[in-house]
Amino acid sequence: MTDFKEEQNNEIEAIESIYPEEIEVLKTEPYHVFTITIRSQDTDQCTDEVDPDQANCVIQFSYVENYPEEAPLFEITDSENLADDQLEDIISLINEQIEENIGMVVVFTIVSAVQEKLTEMVEESKRRKVEEAERKQRQLEEEEQKRFEGTKVSVETFLAWKTKFDAEMAELKKEKILKEKTKGLTGKEMFLRDASMAESDLKLLESEEDGVEVDESLFQDMDDLDLDEDLEEAGD
Repeated sequence: MTDFKEEQNNEIEAIESIYPEEIEVLKTEPYHVFTITIRSQDTDQCTDEVDPDQANCVIQFSYVENYPEEAPLFEITDSENLADDQLEDIISLINEQIEENIGMVVVFTIVSAVQEKLTEMVEESKRRKVEEAERKQRQLEEEEQKRFEGTKVSVETFLAWKTKFDAEMAELKKEKILKEKTKGLTGKEMFLRDASMAESDLKLLESEEDGVEVDESLFQDMDDLDLDEDLEEAGD
């Protein structure tokens, strides 16, 4: 007859010797209930600083009467730097380990597998951060390069620009010639040369013709003027 209790006690002693700081025994009777804190391994051996991306989780195990012939109970009671989908992956991993090792003590195997998984997750997270940083850097460099390069010229864009440029230059040349022709002319000459000015003045007079009022008081004293005498003096 298998002594399940003895197998359970032996596994607890082995785990306490391997993970003395990570294990915490919560109950011993009727069956052991304990937690183990599992941390990702630091793959950078060149520094003594704690990896800020380090992930960990606390798993609580509860033995049952016929463990290891029956699966132990477990739950993740705490975690750090792990998303919900990552925790689900860890739970799936633990169940796989239990199914593959049913009939044998399995806690040590579970702890080793979870630690390896956590390390892989941390490395994957670091890789994604590096790739994202590199992508952003490339984007900044490309945007900066575009500012120096300006717009790339094709045959079509050059011809369109040339047409517009020629039209603008022709207009400027026309304005320059017009200014040179009118330069130095008297007001009368400019008036005679510019038919539009004459037409606009004519239209202005026609529009105001009916509305013009004459102040007759301005001519009341004209009878007192000796116009004939002035004209004779002018003729002399």
